[in-house]
Amino acid sequence: MSGQGCSGPREPPLALIGGCESATLYAPISTRTRVFEGVGSMRRAILVIVLLAVLALGLYTWAALSYSYSDGERAGYVQKFSRKGWICKTWEGELAMANLPGAMPQIFSFTVRDDAVAQQINADMGKRVVLHYEQHVGLPTSCFGDTEYFVTGARVVESGP
Repeated sequence: MSGQGCSGPREPPLALIGGCESATLYAPISTRTRVFEGVGSMRRAILVIVLLAVLALGLYTWAALSYSYSDGERAGYVQKFSRKGWICKTWEGELAMANLPGAMPQIFSFTVRDDAVAQQINADMGKRVVLHYEQHVGLPTSCFGDTEYFVTGARVVESGP
């Protein structure tokens, strides 16, 4: 009986349930695997869709950060500058822009992602500065900053006589 199992030779496409005592045939193996083939291909399709969505979001974020909608310079006094964020820490600040002495200043909110630029702005607090910025529209999350204006450079403006 060696090599033949409990009840003689077994046919390859059948599976036994309950061991050798009952020798009950359940179903052909090929039928059982066909039932679960659909589940595996559905999981694979869902995984592919999720991966494509993550890839598309990543490409969109990269494009939004790589290309600026506008850039320019704003002059004024930095009145507020702090590092914020629960997970993604960025430097957020406000620049008070006043054209005439005694006039109500217009507030320009900005974000700094580079620590070297942030240190330069911190060193120039209280002085009239010019901030060079780039505007990035349509970022998918506030993790990159609270505003769409990203400061890339700062310089002190010499006061007139």
